[in-house]
Amino acid sequence: MFLDEKNIEVRSGRGGDGICSFHREKFVPLGGPDGGDGGRGGHVILQVNEQYTTLLDMGNTHIYKAKSGQPGGAKRCSGASAEDLIISVPRGTIVKDEQGHILTDLTEPGQKWIAARGGKGGMGNQHFATPKVQAPRKCTPGEKGEVRQLFLELKLMADVGLVGFPNAGKSSLVNKISSGRPKVGDYPFTTLEPVLGIVQVNGHSFVVADIPGLLEGASEGKGLGHQFLKHIERTHTLLFVIDGFAENAYEQFKVLKEELKAFHPKLAEKNFVVALNKSDLGIENAIKEFKKHRQKVVITSAVTGEGCAELQQALDAAVPHMHKKSIGWSKKA
Repeated sequence: MFLDEKNIEVRSGRGGDGICSFHREKFVPLGGPDGGDGGRGGHVILQVNEQYTTLLDMGNTHIYKAKSGQPGGAKRCSGASAEDLIISVPRGTIVKDEQGHILTDLTEPGQKWIAARGGKGGMGNQHFATPKVQAPRKCTPGEKGEVRQLFLELKLMADVGLVGFPNAGKSSLVNKISSGRPKVGDYPFTTLEPVLGIVQVNGHSFVVADIPGLLEGASEGKGLGHQFLKHIERTHTLLFVIDGFAENAYEQFKVLKEELKAFHPKLAEKNFVVALNKSDLGIENAIKEFKKHRQKVVITSAVTGEGCAELQQALDAAVPHMHKKSIGWSKKA
């Protein structure tokens, strides 16, 4: 299953109380105040975990509560601060408040963000001694922790986003060019969730995301609409997978571009590659139509594998170099 939205409540820990204490030992019957401070309550921290690919990996927990700090001790001993509660989230998680305002965007590996700060520890009576009041019996309690309602939204982090109508052959094509293994079938919306695959070519790799098929009107929420269009926003390059066997192949391409532009104008400005798929069925008419409009295409067949190597090369050239990862080779000792 794929989960890209989740509501959570975070509660940081309360600070420990400061205490009222006086120094007492043999031959020092009237020692001064030595009440220690309370420890800080635990923060609740969201941290990117690259092993997570969906918010479902967080489990079914919806309320996260950090522990409270310890109270202070005698002899000016401070109470121990509570450990921070770390909540792992997938890379690409956007955090919003109850009003829908974006608080942070967790896009970097290992990135942290304090979702709720632990309460400060209270002060012991050692801090309240004055020349006039040398034996204060005043101390302060620890501060309460924060309680926040947060909305988590995941937008996939991928280098290439596949875009196409249902049954264009996107999932089968991902199987051929990458390590992804999406479900494949001859019916609309076979891919009901985005699938990530890794393409390895020319000594490095990049990530492709198989986005579920779109329908005309997707930008208005039709079909799966906004539910999956948002995952294309973060991709650096788009791969339009067109059913070359369809009579309206070029119209499919035009509609897809318009849907992306309607959803977010910047999507229309991204680098893109066009794969004219299903060459094994005979797509001469579609090829002529794309040539007529001077639109370059890579002719592919997810069934026979035709053009898949060329498609890998075309995508490799389109993806910015800074986003590619070198393939490491380790020698056995």
